[in-house]
Amino acid sequence: MTMTLPSAPGAGADEFRLDGYVALVTGAGRGIGAGIAQAYARAGADLVLVARTATDLGAVAASVRALGRTALVIPADLTDVSQAATIVQRTIAEHGRLDILVHNAGGAMPASYLATTPEALDEAFHFNVAAPFELTQRATPYLLDSGRGSVVSITSRMDRLTARGMVTYGTVKAAVTQLTRLLAVELAPGVRVNGIAPGVVETEGLKAVLTDELRAQILAATPLHRLATIADVASTARWLASPAASYITGKIIEIDGGAEAPVFPDTTPDLQPANKHQE
Repeated sequence: MTMTLPSAPGAGADEFRLDGYVALVTGAGRGIGAGIAQAYARAGADLVLVARTATDLGAVAASVRALGRTALVIPADLTDVSQAATIVQRTIAEHGRLDILVHNAGGAMPASYLATTPEALDEAFHFNVAAPFELTQRATPYLLDSGRGSVVSITSRMDRLTARGMVTYGTVKAAVTQLTRLLAVELAPGVRVNGIAPGVVETEGLKAVLTDELRAQILAATPLHRLATIADVASTARWLASPAASYITGKIIEIDGGAEAPVFPDTTPDLQPANKHQE
């Protein structure tokens, strides 16, 4: 006798589709943000693209439209949190709904500890934490109305790893990770909130500074012996926003090739007592 087990609710390949969804992606002009926008378009979503540079957004919008989806371009600098309200208002005016919100805009330059100022830390916190918080809060009523609302934040493996020169970057990314977990509780069960913590991603910006020697060192320190691709991150973002991940919330998905420690070589010298500098 053959027994047929019942399928999980909604199981099947179509559960990875995003037909009829509207997705707002920040930092969408290039790199990971552009990759996520294009992955969502291939899955059937219409896009709202936000970034500082209009020309970058135009190129991504063209690629989205070539896939048969619509693309609303909103040039905006999210270091000015007051722009969050306008971004959401324009999205609703254009589409009448919002289903997916992706926080990709963010980051901070590495800097030595003693050269890091409170002002730099405050600025990075404002850009990486306060701006996504404000945008999420403005979008929350519409995400709740969606009935399938999802927030995806791009954080970093440096949210819990340690390395010199990463005091600002690691601190604000840790804050993004914890904000993600806390918002998941606040918005449950109506809206799911998750994060993606990439390791080293091979973006155009990284390629510009990646020597053969440095690449070899990173690969040797990564168990899967390759760098993450933009597609690795974008595919995860697509899954997290789709019905296939409908029971996933408050989670940070690590995309690091198995690396449990920083893979960039660290040659920063130890700090020395003041009298050492006087000799």
